[in-house]
Amino acid sequence: MTISQLPTSTAAAGPSAVKNRFWSWLIFTAAALYFLVPLGATFYWSLRAEKGTLGFEAYRRLFADANFLPAFSEAIVNAVATIVLSLLIIVPTAYWVTLRLPRARPLVEFITLLPFVIPAIVLVFGVIRLYSRPPLLLTATYDSSRVLLICMYVALSFPYMFRSVDNGLRAIDVRTLTEAAQSLGANWGTIIFRVIFPNLRVALLSGALLTFAIVIGELTIALYMAQDTLGPYMADLTRSKVYEPSAMAIVSFAITWAAMGVIDFLGRGASGRTQENDTE
Repeated sequence: MTISQLPTSTAAAGPSAVKNRFWSWLIFTAAALYFLVPLGATFYWSLRAEKGTLGFEAYRRLFADANFLPAFSEAIVNAVATIVLSLLIIVPTAYWVTLRLPRARPLVEFITLLPFVIPAIVLVFGVIRLYSRPPLLLTATYDSSRVLLICMYVALSFPYMFRSVDNGLRAIDVRTLTEAAQSLGANWGTIIFRVIFPNLRVALLSGALLTFAIVIGELTIALYMAQDTLGPYMADLTRSKVYEPSAMAIVSFAITWAAMGVIDFLGRGASGRTQENDTE
């Protein structure tokens, strides 16, 4: 009876599977066109800097601009500092909530979601108003304002970093790892930096990528904090140039995808080593 019903069930499932595959490919194609067509148009426009020919003149002008490299390097440093500070805050917090304070998870999640509720313009004006007068005068110099800028970027990264770290912690047995480390005499600092951090490599890289993407082209906060980063530079470029902004958009996109490729490579390496250890 079962054998006779197998062809019927397979035949019945055939049209449904074909239909699902059709809609899956249709949605994928529509999404790909939605992203690739504007990107292709931007790239094509960036090649038209020289009249009558397609070339990379706009990219040459962009890289030859004396303000590009300082703005780009400053944005990279800000992004790295933001990632490091965010990890130092989020990882111990998420670890402690997972291990000892699970009832505090809704409160922590609410706090980390506040950057979605509070607009960047409100955040930057609040910080300027608070830190532009004694005794907390931190906007008087460029360097002190840059410290405030990085701190605001850390706050903006909380929603992405916390969820990446929290998902990574849920995927491992935090309690068993902690008890095993404590049985070997490890203190809390050793547990966090030598046990928890290595086991969250992929999650940390994912959160770092999202943070990097946010910081590298952020405009509003950097503009009102009078910082010479990549966001204000791109805004000034848009007002004064025609083809260079398109080239800058392509360069930023390439940098983001390069970072994603590095993260994917490191993540696959970590997964491969984990599988080898499990096999042994």
